[in-house]
Amino acid sequence: MAQAQATEQAQEALSLPIRYTDPEYNSTHHKLFAKSLIRPLEIVLPPGVTQANFDTAIDKFKETLGHEYVYVGNALTEYIDPYELQEKPSRRKVPSGAVCPATVSELQSVLKIANEFKIPVWTFSRGKNLGYGGPAPRLSGSLALDLHRMNKVIEVNEEYSYAVVEPGVTFTDLYDYCRLHKLRVWPSVPSLGWGSVVGNTVDRGTGFLPTATHHQHVAGLEIVLADGDVVRTGHFAQDGSPSAHLTKFTFGPSIEGLFMQSNLGIVTKMGIWLTPQPQAYLSCGFSMDNFEDVETMVDIFGEMRRNGTLPNTVYISNIVEWLGMVGKRVDYWGKDEPIPDWRVRELQKKLNMGYWNAKFGLYGPKAVIQSQYDEFKRAAAIKAPKGRAYGEMFSGDGDDLLEATNVGEPHGGPFVGVPTLWSLPMVNYRLPKDGKGIAGHADYSPVLPSSGKAILEWARISKAISEKHGWDLCCDFFMHERHVIFVNFVTFNKANSEHCQAISSILAECYREGRKSGYSTYRTHINFMDLNADSYDFNNHAYRRFVEKIKANPNGILSPGKQGIWPETYQEFRDPKGKLADPSTGTDTVSGGALSHKL
Repeated sequence: MAQAQATEQAQEALSLPIRYTDPEYNSTHHKLFAKSLIRPLEIVLPPGVTQANFDTAIDKFKETLGHEYVYVGNALTEYIDPYELQEKPSRRKVPSGAVCPATVSELQSVLKIANEFKIPVWTFSRGKNLGYGGPAPRLSGSLALDLHRMNKVIEVNEEYSYAVVEPGVTFTDLYDYCRLHKLRVWPSVPSLGWGSVVGNTVDRGTGFLPTATHHQHVAGLEIVLADGDVVRTGHFAQDGSPSAHLTKFTFGPSIEGLFMQSNLGIVTKMGIWLTPQPQAYLSCGFSMDNFEDVETMVDIFGEMRRNGTLPNTVYISNIVEWLGMVGKRVDYWGKDEPIPDWRVRELQKKLNMGYWNAKFGLYGPKAVIQSQYDEFKRAAAIKAPKGRAYGEMFSGDGDDLLEATNVGEPHGGPFVGVPTLWSLPMVNYRLPKDGKGIAGHADYSPVLPSSGKAILEWARISKAISEKHGWDLCCDFFMHERHVIFVNFVTFNKANSEHCQAISSILAECYREGRKSGYSTYRTHINFMDLNADSYDFNNHAYRRFVEKIKANPNGILSPGKQGIWPETYQEFRDPKGKLADPSTGTDTVSGGALSHKL
């Protein structure tokens, strides 16, 4: 019965409006959500709101936005976490409804109604924060505030290499705009191009170009506050300033950081710096064969990142992650146990890869980047003589600039600012041979020192945790000058309850062991937000108390619980011990037709 209801909801989801103008993206989006349900969605009211008041609010939202941009009931299929490990009532995060404003004025009207009826809203741009909750709210019953219709590219400035965009603009939209207008800039893109530029940036997402650390290349935000007031930051706050998006040097306190991973306001415009189209690009790689070699690799790359030899992010992944890019696990190892070391070595030889494989790009004048690469090879030959380096140069004719579309795979794509969905099939890695099941993935992403010893230690710890529960260590990490973003990437078959239990256990143990070492993640799944936030415990959680003072407003409607920041109204839902992520805790409670999600 439950499966039949879930199927009915999935079929209704396929009739929802177009979310992307790109047919491939739109089809992939609908299939992702339509195939994700095991149980039918529950009807959930906002905490403390009666059915009568909620119905009245929905009618007002429809009057403001139009009926076609307000969703309730089965139409909410696309507003849950498609990879949710727990679909039992009282555990799955479900919104009470969804609204899609197209302008700042419409957004202000939505917030006015939400404040009137004390309905919390959960804001997102495109809902593609997959592995961390997607569009699902931290607090069930929140109203999904979907900004995908606010999708204008306001400006791309070729001279100063920046763009100004609204939250619904995807990386592909920005790329297409630059291509259409023949602008000599390359926007940085992450591995999946269908996400929002604003959404990815304010959640501290990254790409691969020289402007890869997106949040560090923001200049000038426009924010709508909970009461509908509109604020701009930096020189963007000065009407007519020609420096609005050119600099972070400004007058008075800098407040842009308050709106990164934040529930203090809603970003409606963002200035972001782009990479000038280069004359040449050198596609580089380096691999080493043994698990323990990661210590040597990290120390080599860390030094060169800090001394300027390698000015851009270095991306390193292990062999298991690459297996997920080219096939399913069952194709390499048919047993339900970790792949043994001897088989891993066979696969390395077959694919001509190391256990650890680094990839990075160098961009600029041909002679300059060739010198950078030559110095890298010289130093690596001394410090890691068993490593294998490669480099392939791409350049424009003569002094002409390089066209990104002239760089083919495996060298191009995100490494030259061309958005794709190339990595999405990795999620299918743990499905059975017949492909049946529901693919999902989850991440544990701690911030570590750029130290070979620290990275090797964490790789050993997380490998042991994974193998204890029957999983292989699947990971990558991004090397910055002084820190590393390490991503423990776990895929699973959501239709297999044993998989779901194993992944829940792996994640819980990673958080526990990471905290022992003083680590926390740079972003996290909604179910772990409070647990991760609790690790910032100096002076009785002074950081959290400070931000919650700033958030203080009569109704506290903006994204309650995001990153562990709660308004006073909803602090009873705080979960500092991570019970929400533990399937062995909690019971199903139903009252008056609306589900209670209180722990």
